[in-house]
Amino acid sequence: MIGWWTGFPYWTTMLICLIGGVLGVMYSIPLRRALVTGSDLPFPEGVAAAEVLRVGDPASEDADPDAAKSNRDGFLALVVGGVASAAAALLSALKVTVAELSTTFRLGAGGTMVGTSLSLALIGVGHLVGITVGIAMIVDLLISFGVLLPVFTGGDLPAAGDISEVVSGTFSSDVRFVGAGTMAVAAVWTLAKIIGPVVNGIRGSLQSSRARGRGESVEITERDIPARTVVGVIVALMVPIGLLLWVFLDGTGISHHTGSLITLSVVFVLVLGLVIAAVCGYMAGLIGSSNSPISGIGVIIVLLAALLIKVVTGNDNGGDPTSLVAYTLFTAAVVFGVATISNDNLQDLKTGQLVGATPWKQQVGLIIGVVFGSLVIPPVMGLMASAFGFVGAPDAGPDALAAPQAGLLSSIAQGIFGDSLDWGKLGLGMLIGVGVIIVDEVLCRSTAASSRKLALPPLAVGMGMYLPVTLTLIIPVGALLGWLYNRWVDRAAVTGRVKDAATARRIGVLGATGLIVGESLFGVVNAGIIAATGDPEALGIMPEGWAGASGWAGALVFAAVIVLVYRWAGRRSVAG
Repeated sequence: MIGWWTGFPYWTTMLICLIGGVLGVMYSIPLRRALVTGSDLPFPEGVAAAEVLRVGDPASEDADPDAAKSNRDGFLALVVGGVASAAAALLSALKVTVAELSTTFRLGAGGTMVGTSLSLALIGVGHLVGITVGIAMIVDLLISFGVLLPVFTGGDLPAAGDISEVVSGTFSSDVRFVGAGTMAVAAVWTLAKIIGPVVNGIRGSLQSSRARGRGESVEITERDIPARTVVGVIVALMVPIGLLLWVFLDGTGISHHTGSLITLSVVFVLVLGLVIAAVCGYMAGLIGSSNSPISGIGVIIVLLAALLIKVVTGNDNGGDPTSLVAYTLFTAAVVFGVATISNDNLQDLKTGQLVGATPWKQQVGLIIGVVFGSLVIPPVMGLMASAFGFVGAPDAGPDALAAPQAGLLSSIAQGIFGDSLDWGKLGLGMLIGVGVIIVDEVLCRSTAASSRKLALPPLAVGMGMYLPVTLTLIIPVGALLGWLYNRWVDRAAVTGRVKDAATARRIGVLGATGLIVGESLFGVVNAGIIAATGDPEALGIMPEGWAGASGWAGALVFAAVIVLVYRWAGRRSVAG
């Protein structure tokens, strides 16, 4: 997008993905003990996957008739939620219903927007992450769309007519930047709180490796890839990183800084990689991998990389103003690989923990997945670049892909080296982050002895400020539905209507899991159809005149599926 590359060089792109991905797996290994086995993070997709595996486990059925009935009920809940969710997704692909509803309107002197995705999978995610995270995301909605967006758009709106372009553009360029500042402070605070468990996790991994080396028995559920191997792989990967950077710098206007830049970048990847892996793993545990704003963490990565590179080079670009920006983004790309894979890896390890899997086998499998993914990513990116192009890139066509996050990151790097970055909005976000941290600490300490502990997770607030309103609003709705369902179960258990509260809650979890699974599986099928036909609306059958009614149809189908799944879960719980 900055014009440095005209395409995606296969070997360079593949190696960036491969090295960053393998580092992501390696860094997440010691984090498993801190964030997976040693924390109470919900890990929604990990729990959902584990429940899917459990309902198909015949071993527990043979040993316990009650377990067999529980598994049958759970399987039915999974099927009901999955079929209903897949059917709703099919209606959306057919253009019978819309995927989301949103509107913009004037508020005071400015404007704002409100909207919601009609994704049933996000309802399931909300059920699994819980009411605390849901409340945190409501708070950030009020901050972002009730205060910041109206203030930032004040005076910029046309006197009459459509304001949606101005409002959405201001959210992308300004409010998201404030959210990135909040996330930065929240990430540092989160890291400070989990540094003890992380150190203990590393220590435990080393102790486990030594015990296995002495021939002592170690539970299979605690067997990671040996610590020495992990450290050796991490250190060894610094060599190809250095070579990639050397090749990148050769012939550029900043090649006279080669030694200092490569040293800085290798240390940056080595140290910040672990920090970013920890923060992204925490985010995955908090709201799930599919909803984690990795690009928000990317803002922090690019900011730090650009500032350090600017200090080392003295902003000397050797007459090539784009070179420092390109080198910054190139370095950040490796850390992005770490962030993405650690975000996903810890979710998988949570599933393994819940079903009694062997961690080292999962970790090897994830490395294999990284290898094959790295082989196919470059041609896919090249295909998108040649078919559509990217907004801001040279020769971008009329159907160029927006890639707003990539545009934001490149503009941040350009702003730092051009001394034009808006530090005020970033600082405002940091102040908001500090305020949220104070509120969270007060709530946690004042309710520590209470049966109803209160909290306001700062990272959840920051993530919600960064995510679009259509995603931010629907997750709290799912959290509220899950909370109401569990509250009904507890009351029904007291009156005797529900015999086993734990089983009833599990039916609710599996119903929510079905919402995630059904929509996801249909998404895979639909992606295959689109790839085969080359038409993103291959299944669309409704005429253009139906567009006005599709919003109402979407809302009705969405509400009907939610009522169906939760009423079915309630009846099944009472019947049990």
